[in-house]
Amino acid sequence: MSQPQAYERFLALHQRTFIMPNAWDGASAVLLKRAGFEALGSTSLAIAFAMGRNDGAHAVSRELALDNAIMLARLTDLPVNGDLEDGFGPTAQDCALTVRAAIDAGLAGLGIEDTTADPQNPIHDFDAAVARIKGAVQAARGRIVLTARTDNFLHGRLDLDDTIRRLVAFAECGADVLYAPGLPDLEAIKKVVRAVAPRPVNVVVGPRSGPVPLNVLAEAGVKRVSLGGALYRRVMADLVDAAQALKAGDIASAAKGIAAGEIAALLPKS
Repeated sequence: MSQPQAYERFLALHQRTFIMPNAWDGASAVLLKRAGFEALGSTSLAIAFAMGRNDGAHAVSRELALDNAIMLARLTDLPVNGDLEDGFGPTAQDCALTVRAAIDAGLAGLGIEDTTADPQNPIHDFDAAVARIKGAVQAARGRIVLTARTDNFLHGRLDLDDTIRRLVAFAECGADVLYAPGLPDLEAIKKVVRAVAPRPVNVVVGPRSGPVPLNVLAEAGVKRVSLGGALYRRVMADLVDAAQALKAGDIASAAKGIAAGEIAALLPKS
């Protein structure tokens, strides 16, 4: 599938509510495709953790993040949305460079956050955040689905008014999808949806108050549900359980798992 085809297919999915799970390696990607999902996202958390690094700290390069997303697309022939963090730099020019690199890499979409990777000042000021999205939009030029994201709630800035102000400004700049992870409850999600309409909204898993069924999110107006690092963390939880069983001497229980041949059958033959 060519990059323009991937873009058009991914953009069309946002006309209805759909789940976009986040894969992190070849096996997770092909298994999610087999399950019937129509698009995948990458996950910066899983990429960083797999390399023994922390997420959101500029510990993973643009090239490594893109290489991972390229692999997911190559193995599945599905539209892939790249989790490209803050655009790998503080300026609008950095964000534009990341957008152009994502297009050249064949991705269908990407996300740009308003984070700084500075624990003392984790969120860009409003004007800088908007300027960065403007730069990304100008580079995208209708060739890739651009998701603009504010991480206020992930960094303890529990200000829904400022979150909505940022998302509205990003929408007015021309961002295709709006996203604010960590919103407190379903009512906050509904407020975001109303504020940026008719632009589609992405929600990760669900509100902080707890996941809700897909149909409830759809009724709230959400168009895309991503999983972020949730599936990776689920697999790590299974690893913890297996390790505990193994430490207790239960080798048979710890050795249960999907057959290697089942995964191999889904991978390219050469």
